[in-house]
Amino acid sequence: MDKIIDGKQISSALKEELKKEVSQLMEQGIEVTLAVIQVGSDPASTVYVGNKKKACEYIGIRSLAYELKEETTQEELLALIEELNQKVEVNGILVQLPLPKNIKEDVIIKAISPQKDVDGFHPENVGLLNTGQKGFVSCTPAGIIELIKRSGIRISGKECVVIGRSNIVGKPMAALLLKEDATVTVCHSKTVDLKSVAKRADILIAALGKPKFINRDFIKEGAVVIDVGIHRLDNKKLCGDVDFEDVYDLVSAITPVPGGVGPMTITMLMKNCVESAKEMQNLRK
Repeated sequence: MDKIIDGKQISSALKEELKKEVSQLMEQGIEVTLAVIQVGSDPASTVYVGNKKKACEYIGIRSLAYELKEETTQEELLALIEELNQKVEVNGILVQLPLPKNIKEDVIIKAISPQKDVDGFHPENVGLLNTGQKGFVSCTPAGIIELIKRSGIRISGKECVVIGRSNIVGKPMAALLLKEDATVTVCHSKTVDLKSVAKRADILIAALGKPKFINRDFIKEGAVVIDVGIHRLDNKKLCGDVDFEDVYDLVSAITPVPGGVGPMTITMLMKNCVESAKEMQNLRK
């Protein structure tokens, strides 16, 4: 097994699989459609939205772009979401975060139909995940599971430590690992003696948002390390939450930054869109 888990390569393979699925759906007269809403012109959001549109185009998914002004009200955004909820041809609705301060994110997330919530943020989908039922899963954690499995790494029976408890990564990550029969510990800013807890991990997921915080003192020899963080240093280079060079000789496998977890997130969003289209088709039969 290669020591570096190549997210670009695994993401490309998954995109090709999705491309075939979308083509087969087209032959049945089903067009997969994703609606992407961006409020304001935050530069990072614009880049992310652009990348999502490119991925849609490559796979064959139709994307509907709604670029709203910064001064858009919460009521106006809710009205657009309700309109898209009602459109049978729309399979997925994505509202790019963060939103302007006058709009409450939790209200917007709850307004999206759970059947079209391809980001996997709706409380109903979170509940389905935590009760072991089928629903949309947050794209980054779902992508990490794909990375681990497609790299030939066994999860069942392994001790997994997740550093970070966010609703987008940490909590769903823990739930997915439990679903795969791992023994899971979730750590956070109040964890006592983080190093000793992390050092127990056969699989360590770092999602704490601090550049190069995790060094060799946190790593058990032979561990698999998944780095979710992405930061731009003063020298303009990108790095993760893990000090890659410091831990490399200790680990059995590791994701690089960039090129590890990042490419999987958008690909899993595309996968959720395709699953939504298939599910909607089944309901209409």
